[in-house]
Amino acid sequence: MHYLSSENLTKSYGVTPLFQNISFHINEGDKIALVARNGVGKSTLLRIIAGQEQQDSGKLWIHKDVKVVLFEQEPQFEEHKSIAENIFQHDHPILNAIRDYEMVSESEDAEKIMDAVSKMDSLGAWDFDAKVKQILSKLNIHHLDQRVISLSGGQRKRVALARTLIDVGFEAQHALLLMDEPTNHLDVEMIEWLEYYLGQEKVTLLMVTHDRYFLDAVCEEIWEMESSNIYTYRGDYDNYLEKKAARIESELATIDKAKNQYRKELEWMRRQPKARTTKAKSRIDAFYDVESVAKRKVVDEQLQLNVKMTRMGGKVAEMKKVYKKYGDKVILKGFDYTFSKGERIGVVGKNGVGKSTFLNMLLGLEQPDSGKINIGDTVVFGNYSQQGLEWKEDVRVIEYVKSFAETFPLAGGGALTASKFLELFLFSPEKQYTYLSSLSGGEKRRLQLLTILFRNPNFLILDEPTNDLDLPTLAVLENFLSEYEGCVMIVSHDRYFMDRLVDHLFVFDGDGEVRDFPGNYSQFRLEQMTKEKETASKISAVGEEAKRETVQKPVAKRKLSFKEQRELEQLEKEMPALETERTELTDKMNSGSLAYEDLDKAARRIQEIAELLDEKEMRWLELSEI
Repeated sequence: MHYLSSENLTKSYGVTPLFQNISFHINEGDKIALVARNGVGKSTLLRIIAGQEQQDSGKLWIHKDVKVVLFEQEPQFEEHKSIAENIFQHDHPILNAIRDYEMVSESEDAEKIMDAVSKMDSLGAWDFDAKVKQILSKLNIHHLDQRVISLSGGQRKRVALARTLIDVGFEAQHALLLMDEPTNHLDVEMIEWLEYYLGQEKVTLLMVTHDRYFLDAVCEEIWEMESSNIYTYRGDYDNYLEKKAARIESELATIDKAKNQYRKELEWMRRQPKARTTKAKSRIDAFYDVESVAKRKVVDEQLQLNVKMTRMGGKVAEMKKVYKKYGDKVILKGFDYTFSKGERIGVVGKNGVGKSTFLNMLLGLEQPDSGKINIGDTVVFGNYSQQGLEWKEDVRVIEYVKSFAETFPLAGGGALTASKFLELFLFSPEKQYTYLSSLSGGEKRRLQLLTILFRNPNFLILDEPTNDLDLPTLAVLENFLSEYEGCVMIVSHDRYFMDRLVDHLFVFDGDGEVRDFPGNYSQFRLEQMTKEKETASKISAVGEEAKRETVQKPVAKRKLSFKEQRELEQLEKEMPALETERTELTDKMNSGSLAYEDLDKAARRIQEIAELLDEKEMRWLELSEI
C-alpha cells in the first residue's frame, strides 16, 4: 500500500532555505532512517509530514486511511494532568477501559476493580492491555496518577515514547510512525528492547537517529537529505558511507568533465555565430545544460577539529576512599582509582545510579562525603555536559564566542580569529549572525563543543555527547577523540560510540559498588547477558522445585480477588506460549542456517523470554499459593 508522496517540498525560515524541491515516497512496511547535517531541516520535515507545520511550496499527499504518529525531541504534554491521562489521550472506549483498569488495579477497592475488569471483558481489551503493560514496564513507567509537571526530562521522554508506541499499536493497521531521536535519555537496556520491539512490529517508520547500532537493527533504508535532493541507500550504515563516497567521487568526475566541455563551448558561444539554424540552436541549449552541471557544487562540508591541547604533567588525578550518598541512596562506597595519561574510560550503569554525580565530584562541582580527590596541577578539564549550551542573554553566535576569546590557538601552531574558528565548526559567515535561540538543537551542541575545546583541555569529560549531534559531526568527533592524547571519560548510551573509543569501563552496579571492566561496551554486554542467562536457568530450576513442593504440601488458601484470578488465567496462557517460542528459536539457532543478525536477534529474544518466564513463574507461584 502506498502511504505517502511528496513533490518539490520547500521550507525556509527567513531568507535561508532549509530544503528545496525535495520529493520522496513511503510505502507500507518501509523502515527508513533520515540522515543529514544539523540545521538542514530533518525535524522540520517530520513536523510537516505530521501536519504540525506547513511547507512553503510543493505538494504532500498522505493516504486517507493512514494515521501519522510523531515522536518529537521536545514532547508536548498537558502539564497538570496525570501520566495516564497524557498517555491514553484518545477518547476511545478500549483506551478508556485500559486507563481506568491500570489506575485502579493496584488499589484495594474490590468494587472498582470488578467494574474495570467487567469493562475490559466486554470490550475484549485484554490483548492490547498486555502490550500496554509491556511498554510501560520496559520503559520503567509507574505511578500513572503522578502529574507530568513533576517529571524529570528523562521521565518525560519515556512517557512520550510510551504514548507514541501505544498510539501506533492502537491505531488500525495503517500507521506511519515518525521518530526524532527516540533513543535520547534511554538506558541501554531500554534501547535494546525498543530496537527489538520496532524490528518485530509491523510498523512503517521514518526515523532520525544518531545511534548507528540502533539504526542498523531497525532500518532497512537510509535517506540522506542535502538541500535539493534526497539520496536513497538500501542496507546498513557502513554500506551508506561506502555508497556515498562512491556517489561523491562520481559527481566530482562528472563536474570535471563538464567544466572541460564548458570551456570549449564557451569559446564557441563568444564567437556569436550568426547562423540561426536548428543545429546552432540545439548547441546553444546544450551549452546551458553543460553550464549548469559545470557550476554545480558538491556539498561535503565536515567539522574540523584542530585544537591545541595543554601539556599534561606526570600526575593526572586520584580518588582515595571516596564515599558519597544522598539520604539512603549510596553513590560511592570507598572508591579508589589513580588515573593515567591517555586513559579512555567509559562509564555505564542504569539511570539514577550516580554517574553524573561521580563526574561532578571529579570536576570539583560536588564534594564527597569523605575521602580525597587530588587533581594534578597541569590538568585542564573540558566538561561537555548534558545541560547543553548556556547563556545569560540571547546574543548572536559571533558575539557569544567573542565573549570567551577573540582568537583561538591551533594544534599545528598559529591562531584563528573567532569568525574563522566558527567556520571550522560549520558556522557560515551568515550563520554567525544568527541569534542563539534560533539555532537547532544540534547546532547548539556543536557550539557548546567549540566553547569547550577552545580552552585546550587535556582531560575531556563527555556526558551523553552524542545527543542531538548529526552523524557526520559524530564521525569527525570520533576521529578526533581516537587520536586525542589527553584523558577521556565518556558517559553514553551510544554503544557504537563507546565501542570505538573506550579501553575499559567503570560499571556502576548500584549501592555504591563500582567495578573496573577491562573491555568495551559490547564485550561487557556479552558477559552480562551470559550471566543473566545462567541466573535465569538457576531460578527456573528453583521454580520447578517450588512447584513440586507446593503440590506436595497444600496449605490453607484464601480466595483470589477478581484481579488476581484474571492475572492467573493470563499467566497460564502466556507461559506455555513463551516456552514454545523459546523451543522454536533454540531449534533455529541450532540449525546453523541463520544469518549473524538473525542469530543475534534470536539470542536476545531467548534471553528476554527467560526473563519473562522467570517473572511470570514467580508470580504464578505466588498466586497459586493463595
